[in-house]
Amino acid sequence: MKKSKPAGATLHKSSIRTPGLTEATGIRYVGNKSAIPAVPCTIHTPVDGGIFISNRAYVLINVLPGRTGNVVQALSGIKQIKNIDPCWGKPDIIVVVEVSDQDALTQLVLRRIHEIDGVSQTDTHLVYRLKDSKAK
Repeated sequence: MKKSKPAGATLHKSSIRTPGLTEATGIRYVGNKSAIPAVPCTIHTPVDGGIFISNRAYVLINVLPGRTGNVVQALSGIKQIKNIDPCWGKPDIIVVVEVSDQDALTQLVLRRIHEIDGVSQTDTHLVYRLKDSKAK
């Protein structure tokens, strides 16, 4: 079994890919006004050499007690949601979403999912693809 490099391993500058999205301070739209203010953030390329893909994400949803069924029903009407899984424990629901870009993901989570009556909190995880490892 091959050991992975420790977190502090040296990376050569030539091996680091620059992501397409960096240090966004707000959501940009056509025009000069953003519809939803965003906190400053940076999206980094995965340290293990993965390629960032911004069109798929897992959204973990916590709901108020006794509201899971209503929230699942409301989520089923959103076309960008491809899979809905109610779960025991936290989170209460895990959904898989596919969107065109990060702005669409932000709109989906903040404007559609957060506005569902009974949703108390979300945790969004962007998906990326790992590079194929070459056999030695």
